[in-house]
Amino acid sequence: MLTHEENDLLCRVEGDAPMGQMMRRYWLPACLSEEVEGPDCDPVRVRLLGENLVAFRDSEGRVGLVAEQCPHRKASLFFGRNEEGGLRCLYHGWKFDVEGNCIEMSSEPAGSSLCEKVKHRAYPVHECGGVIWAYMGAAEHMPEFQRPIFAPTEATRVAHLKVVIDCNWAQGLEGAIDSAHSSSLHSTDMPAARVNSSTATGVAWQRPSTDKSPRLQAQETDYGFRYAAIRRPIQNANVSDYVRVTLFVAPFSVLIPPNNVYNVHQMSVPVDDTHNIIYLTAWTDVGEGVDQESWRKFTGGQLGIDLDPTYRKIDNAAANFGQDRSAMRLGSFTGIRGFPNQDIAMQESMGAIADRSGERLGASDLAIVEFRRVMVKAVRDFIATGKTPPALGLSEAERLKLASWERIVPKSTDWRDFEPEAAQVAAQ
Repeated sequence: MLTHEENDLLCRVEGDAPMGQMMRRYWLPACLSEEVEGPDCDPVRVRLLGENLVAFRDSEGRVGLVAEQCPHRKASLFFGRNEEGGLRCLYHGWKFDVEGNCIEMSSEPAGSSLCEKVKHRAYPVHECGGVIWAYMGAAEHMPEFQRPIFAPTEATRVAHLKVVIDCNWAQGLEGAIDSAHSSSLHSTDMPAARVNSSTATGVAWQRPSTDKSPRLQAQETDYGFRYAAIRRPIQNANVSDYVRVTLFVAPFSVLIPPNNVYNVHQMSVPVDDTHNIIYLTAWTDVGEGVDQESWRKFTGGQLGIDLDPTYRKIDNAAANFGQDRSAMRLGSFTGIRGFPNQDIAMQESMGAIADRSGERLGASDLAIVEFRRVMVKAVRDFIATGKTPPALGLSEAERLKLASWERIVPKSTDWRDFEPEAAQVAAQ
């Protein structure tokens, strides 16, 4: 369990909160590329680390991310006109380019030099892997942008699910690293079957184990930690183990073990103290993978059906997450469609910031304990000595080698020595 002080240290990201200040050392997902799809498109509201921002793509296709309130009279630039190389405030016509330069002041006299003196807050952005990334920290600490793990090449096939969640970022992330819950909460979507490895059918992820009580083992790393969930396989259980290795990459990424069709990556990005956004991504460099609409249909996150235009759930907490009790009586374990929505229902039901001091943790919570330990220690070290946060010391090549894996292996195998490359060779 965590103390109240540790819980606040972990969850709170707004203003001068230490975790938020540490998060600003990383490149953060601001929005999907599809949200600012074309030149002079509609502006989009973005909220990160408690800041209200606006994203837009200018006439030349460049993306900007600026503070929402105009520096003149603080009217919202979300309502502005995105035209001719900049975003123009409706109130008095002040216009800003993607770098925050004021390029026109309709309300000021001809010859006024005020335009040259105004600089609006704008953050550096980089577009990669279908995501707009932003750096919100001090310029002197800005790391070189690195390709995300889920988009190692320009040709990588990527499908994104995005959902806004009404709880803090740590609750969202803990769902992604909790392997034990998948055997219960997701048992309808991830059923046991006589398969050799995790198998995607289009409507489920089949798994070669009925074991609901995995043995967990963790290993701290310079990027965060990785852990193994070891279960009895359905076949040859006397000589084999079914091992699923998950990676936590600071500050909020989880590499979930893949299936036979695609890899899976999740980010739980802090919107503010009490909200986060999950980006759940299926990606592959081999085979067809899964297209975006099929991915969103499978995960219960289709725009206009499951989500509104701002990526918020239509079947939200007020609608009991669309839970169908009659479906439960007919065999669905939860009655909630889409395994991410099952996670969201559990996470939001804990409250916006769960009181972790009152939890009763067990052996199946080892990864949760390790995540909290790693991140609380990281932020304390950052406050005390300015120590470089986890994962920022990795080169792009080192990052792109990180991989989760799952496999039935001989009991004599030590998962710590069984690298993903070896697992891939073994599968051939």
